Amino acid sequence: MNRLSQKERVVSLGIDLLLLLIICAIAFGNLYPPVGDSGFWFYAALLSVLVGSKIVTPFYVKPVDAISYSVPAFVSLMLVNSWAAWPIETKVAFFTVSSLSASVLVFALLAVILNNWGDEKIQEISNKIRIFLEVFAKPQVIYTPIIIFAMYSYHIGKPNELILISIAMLLTVAMSAGDVVVNTFNRIRKTTKIGQRVSSVAEIAAYQQPNIILLRQVKDNDLPLKKIVYIKDKHSNSKLALTLDLVGRDNGVLTRSVEIASLPTGQYKELESVVANDSVAVIEDEYLQEICASENIDLTQRDSVVGIVAPDSSIERLFFEVVDNSNIEEGRLVTVIVQNQKVLYQIVGGLTKEEVVHQKNTYGYLRAQAQQVGIWNEERKKFTQFSWLPNINEPVYLEAQEDYAIEPDTVGHFPNSNYQVKIGNINHLVTHNTAILGILGVGKSMLAIELLERMMSEGIKVVCLDLTDQYSSELSDYYNAPYEEACLQRLRAATDQDRDAWQENPEQGGSLPNLKNAFFEDLNGFINNSDGHLLKIYNPAEFVATRQDRAPGSFQAAGQWQRGAALFSVTPVEITKIVSETVLDILSAEMSDNAKVCLVYEEAHSLVPEWNSVVAEGDKHATSGTARAILQGRKFGLGCLLITQRTANVTKTILNQCNTIFAMRTFDDTGKDFLGNYIGKDYAQSLSSVKERHAVFFGRGSSCENPVLMKVNNRDDFLRSYRVEHHPPVFPQIDAIPVPEEQQPEPAFDDDVPF
Repeated sequence: MNRLSQKERVVSLGIDLLLLLIICAIAFGNLYPPVGDSGFWFYAALLSVLVGSKIVTPFYVKPVDAISYSVPAFVSLMLVNSWAAWPIETKVAFFTVSSLSASVLVFALLAVILNNWGDEKIQEISNKIRIFLEVFAKPQVIYTPIIIFAMYSYHIGKPNELILISIAMLLTVAMSAGDVVVNTFNRIRKTTKIGQRVSSVAEIAAYQQPNIILLRQVKDNDLPLKKIVYIKDKHSNSKLALTLDLVGRDNGVLTRSVEIASLPTGQYKELESVVANDSVAVIEDEYLQEICASENIDLTQRDSVVGIVAPDSSIERLFFEVVDNSNIEEGRLVTVIVQNQKVLYQIVGGLTKEEVVHQKNTYGYLRAQAQQVGIWNEERKKFTQFSWLPNINEPVYLEAQEDYAIEPDTVGHFPNSNYQVKIGNINHLVTHNTAILGILGVGKSMLAIELLERMMSEGIKVVCLDLTDQYSSELSDYYNAPYEEACLQRLRAATDQDRDAWQENPEQGGSLPNLKNAFFEDLNGFINNSDGHLLKIYNPAEFVATRQDRAPGSFQAAGQWQRGAALFSVTPVEITKIVSETVLDILSAEMSDNAKVCLVYEEAHSLVPEWNSVVAEGDKHATSGTARAILQGRKFGLGCLLITQRTANVTKTILNQCNTIFAMRTFDDTGKDFLGNYIGKDYAQSLSSVKERHAVFFGRGSSCENPVLMKVNNRDDFLRSYRVEHHPPVFPQIDAIPVPEEQQPEPAFDDDVPF
């Protein structure tokens, strides 16, 4: 029986008292009998009603309540005690009834006393007595035998009185007619109220297992979409289902819905009573909220449903049938509940499909594809992989759009959300090598500049080979321009010395040996300095040096035999090799697990080209030398950041060593095929439509375990956030900038210039 409120219990008490008075009036001609033998039953029943579930304790019996029940019962028996005049049968009945009341009283007193005892074993005995009292100390158990004793002792020869007293005992003591009346009234009122809040608008047309129910509308547009409805099925439990979309017509409009909850039978009797079998009802929001609250259903999610899980989904890849594509776009996050966990996926593509849904209805739909991102760990601010897949036809929810609140350690975020993407370990970007790939104008250089600033803030030195002359201005706070210009002038002077001089030893011919020595001096001072210099920038195209490839020979000129050797101009690819090998040579004195120097190859397709893309034959050998330096550099703290717009034209020897990839918009199939091995074919195929300043990020340097499509930081926003905690270095003052004389016989060095 339903629990009644205090007000309802008072009403129930009044009904029970009224019944007692009416029956008493019928039996004795008076509303209440006189005090004595003939009225003993009435007052016993009245005590039962007063001290029973109406007033003292409505739900369970405590030892104190047992005392309050048994004492009046025992006292009332003592008041009618006529032991000397009673026959033996009445004495036995009296003794039995009074013993029950006395036993309950004794056990209740024991429970109270033992419960306050300090010993745990004695308290355990008290708890066992409590269990006994919960059964035998109820008012009905105590007072029903007393009334039966009164009927036997004082009314045994009066059939009319026995019948009426039995009816009174049944209606008040045993079952409480007042409770029945109040509960019945409540049900009628609630059913009437629910009937006004529920309207049947559809019927069940078919089931598509699992969890899909086709609903046939009685009238067109009667069943709103994205609405939670009540379905009463005579063959199974009633259900709550979410309407999804219109899928055809069969003697009425067919609406597809997905089951979101199975309701226990009998839990909502009033609702079941007003909805016909195999019918669908729309419930008023207020009542629907009550049901959803009791079933732990989040009503706020219904508007964000965009589809249902489709066949062929796997742990890594989610396919879902789109039911609402108004806000869907590539890169948006969707959510599916898997094993009670909120697992996020990122949309990477879609296609159109067609199927037959009911009889001859052909239904065309969109099928979206998403890659698992994982479960968001709020404490660690990162995603972790989830190792299972969702059930088919499970609802798919679109993550709400949020404004991105940039933080100093985030390199980007998921589009239209505040889920942030971080660099897992800045050292891994260097020691395990990183590549930024994409066409011209999509934000590669700005992303690279941000990564370099993060490296330098951690004390990692950067040697940038830049054909664009962009880095010195964008990283001007880290670039000591006057000092570096002095260093570059010494390098240029080295290219002028012996430019036309050949040697018997080809390795000593031309100005290349001088340039190598100058690079070593410059880089050695840079790498080993502790004066705040963190950035060195070279443009390989500006160094016009010469090299001698062969031993000298004799040749005839102006009618005379002369001896000499041909000299060739050094290419940017060869300058790249010299710098890379020199840095490795300097670092190789000591092994290190942490990153020390990052080599930046801007326009890498021109600095480390693939063998079939070289301009000069010697560039093949030079690229191989650069690749060897990168392959060997990890154990000495050397790595590279490679930036290119032509993935196909960069040497794969280096590119294959890049363990972290930022893939931006690209069109060439060679590049997409290569990237497919890193970021997956689904993400690779979507690269041609990726927006500007968006990148697929994956690898050792990412805080996410799976590839993710992110929007990279805006440069101004990054500086505003990052430089609050990370300040550029302060360079030492330089009194004079040494300028080499044009015709000095030796490479120009000035010992007064600090490194």
